[in-house]
Amino acid sequence: MEESANREIQLAGASINNEDQNTQKEANTSGGNENKNEQLIIEIREMFKRPEIQASPQYRIQKVPYDIRKWNEEAYTPQVISIGPFHRENTRLKSMKEHKERYFKSFIQRSRINLEDVVSTIRELEENIRGCYVETIELKSDEFVKMILVDACFILELFIRSIPESTSKSISKSISESSTSDDPMILKPMSITIMHDLLLLENQLPFFVIEKLFHLAFPFPSNAIPSFTNHQALIDLTFKYFRDNQIKTIEDYPNMEIKHFTDLLRTFMLPPLKKLPKRDSPLKLLYSATHLHEAGVKFEGVKFEVGSSESLLDIKFEKGVLKIPRIELDDWTEILYRNIMALEQTHYLENGYITDYIFFLDSLINTEEDVDLLCENKVMVNYLGDNDAAKSMINNLNKGNFLENMRSDYHDLYKDLNSFYNNLWHRWKATLRRQYFSNPWRTAATIAAIILLLLTLVQTVCTIIQVV
Repeated sequence: MEESANREIQLAGASINNEDQNTQKEANTSGGNENKNEQLIIEIREMFKRPEIQASPQYRIQKVPYDIRKWNEEAYTPQVISIGPFHRENTRLKSMKEHKERYFKSFIQRSRINLEDVVSTIRELEENIRGCYVETIELKSDEFVKMILVDACFILELFIRSIPESTSKSISKSISESSTSDDPMILKPMSITIMHDLLLLENQLPFFVIEKLFHLAFPFPSNAIPSFTNHQALIDLTFKYFRDNQIKTIEDYPNMEIKHFTDLLRTFMLPPLKKLPKRDSPLKLLYSATHLHEAGVKFEGVKFEVGSSESLLDIKFEKGVLKIPRIELDDWTEILYRNIMALEQTHYLENGYITDYIFFLDSLINTEEDVDLLCENKVMVNYLGDNDAAKSMINNLNKGNFLENMRSDYHDLYKDLNSFYNNLWHRWKATLRRQYFSNPWRTAATIAAIILLLLTLVQTVCTIIQVV
């Protein structure tokens, strides 16, 4: 009995000890969880304390969306120089850091501006500049300010050194005297590659930063030159630097506001704002160039002149003739159009005028024969080597892009071309012309056959009359 009682007492004690240990473990676990939660809460509260950067809908500098970028990543990636935050860590571009800093130093020395004033100016603009980038830029303030300052000064120094002396009359004397012709950075082919890198959507600075530094560096005396000349001088300098891509002249855009260089290139290709057509619902062009040609449509390439009142996008169909401004296809064509289209897809979706144009070219070209026909009629100049390369480039440009609406005159153009092809008389007439009148020899043979047929018919009639 006593042994049994002792055993029960021992078991009860062990049970109590186990309960105490479990209680202690639960207390320790609870305390650990509370500590972890407190730490997490502190971190989350710190997130709330961070200032929120409002993205500027006006500028929209961002990385190209994956659905567009995946079709040709190299088209959106700079080849030799990074500008802004997106490609600054690209090891392939690190070698240009020394050149950028050299140009930065030269610009500061040339302009004789106070370095403290320049840094303070960019520091004051930092929040606005960050807001121009859609993605959050994970750089500390000093790093960010230095990056923007060096890149902006590099661009200005590059513009100054690149401008030909013969076109520098409208720029202040302090700028024109600094133009050089022996700098490897402004000699081909490096200068062309840098120019195209400056036009990539992911490789941009807000233009107002460049303008602010220009105003600090080269202030015009208010009593000698009107204040607007300062702004006009920079716009003029920018236009002259990108002269190889210029479709218009600066006079076409007297009050132009440049958001960044990709936006500037798009503007070059558009007609003046007052001439921009309205938008309409999208429509498909159902027939390629060769099919339209078989139905009797004639193609005519129109040489485009700088300073013309029209634009590269002005396509007209009159009296069976489709007039298209001539386009040159080379290694840079795809890169430039892809970046402009990416800008339209992310910022101008309802006004995708360049996207309209590329969709039109894509509709015309399905085979190498289509390319051959367009080149033969001087609608295209193909520097890519063969027709298959040109066909692939045009057909691939549209992949990943979306056409929400289209310019109203293109909508009408598609309707007219589709209707022209569906008219049986046009196709019969075109077939007759192609089979019997396609060249002088065939025309002569056809006429001779018709004359012979008429003579035979006359002879037959005369014979019948004599018999009767």
